[in-house]
This record gives sequence, structure tokens and C-alpha cells, in this order.
Amino acid sequence: MNKNENFVITINREIGSGGRTVGRKVAEKLGVQFYDKAIIKTLTEKFQLSEDAIEQMKGQSHHWWHDFKFAGGIGMGMIPTQFSEAYGGELGEPTSAMMFRIEKELLEGIAADESCVVAGRCGFFIFRQHPNHLSVLIQASTDFRLERLVRKQNMTPEEARKTIEKIDKMRENYVTRFCGTSRYDTRNYDLVLRADGKTEDELADIILQYATGKQV
Repeated sequence: MNKNENFVITINREIGSGGRTVGRKVAEKLGVQFYDKAIIKTLTEKFQLSEDAIEQMKGQSHHWWHDFKFAGGIGMGMIPTQFSEAYGGELGEPTSAMMFRIEKELLEGIAADESCVVAGRCGFFIFRQHPNHLSVLIQASTDFRLERLVRKQNMTPEEARKTIEKIDKMRENYVTRFCGTSRYDTRNYDLVLRADGKTEDELADIILQYATGKQV
């Protein structure tokens, strides 16, 4: 990955693996913006984005995301991680086909204008032809995922198990429907990591080392 040109790092992850937090830490260490489902949802709802609205912006300027970001007052640090908490973090429902297309257009516009880290949102598929893209998958054992959900989300073990089963199935169905592949197919990724026995900072550093070729 060339840090001197616009790059995009996409992080697909299993719920309970800590992958979203890892992605945020990678973005912070690289000094770029971090985007996940909650932030994308906030942008589309706050600014009432639609396919037609995005097409109109694209028609007005090749750098439509830059212009949109400037007009909306969006910049580094202007999209706080609290948005994710407000929208329930990982426990969201799948979007419609229209929302998928809107998110795809939005993410492509963002990546064309700036370097960024994207968690989920089929980023590994959307950016598969991007010339400066690193695709990462973060997995973990069931025990690790259960323990983390119990600790982080104040769930009972049974609630955590049901949540994992539900979200795993929902995300796999979503990826299969819109990408025509499985999120578990490791051929979709440049780097596959197991979270067990590692801290979120250690996982972030492994990604940075792989991306830059330098020890961190």
C-alpha cells in the first residue's frame, strides 16, 4: 500500500472480534477518517442523500465528496465515534438494495477524495479494483467472541450466543446477496487475522506493519 497516494483499508470482521475498534485505531494511527455503518447512516439521513442526489453532485463536480464534505462541515474529527453508539454499534439490520447502492456511491466518492479506513459495508468487494486498497478480515474463536460480548455489551452468555448466531447469518446473507461471494472466503482478503490472544492495539499494529512494510 502506498501511503503517498489515496488509500483505503477495509476491515471485515466477525461480531465480538473487536474488529470495529481495531479499524478505528488503525485510522487514528494513520491520521485518516474512519467510516462504519453508523457513520454512513448518519450522513445519508442527516443530509438526506439519495441515489439521485449523489448523481447530481457527481454531475456537478468530479470531486463531489470534497465539495460535499466542505459544505457540510465534515472533516477530520467531525464525525465522532459516538454516532456508532447512538445507532447501536454492531447490532444493525441489513439495508435495502437502494441503500446498498447509495452507500457504495458514497464510499467510492470518499475514497476518491481522501484516504480512509472502512469497517464492513462490503468494502472488501466495493474496493476490490481500487489500485491502493488493503483488505483485512478479523476473526476470533467463539469463546473469545462470547466473552467479549458479555463483557462489552453486558449480555448474558446465552444472549451473546444468540446475537452471534443472528448477526453472523444476517451479515453472510447480506454479503452473498449484494456481492455474490461469502464473507468467509479468504480469497477476498489480503490479510486474515485471529483476534485471540491479541489486544486491539496489537492487531492494529500488525495491520499497519503489513500495510507500510515498517515495524510499528
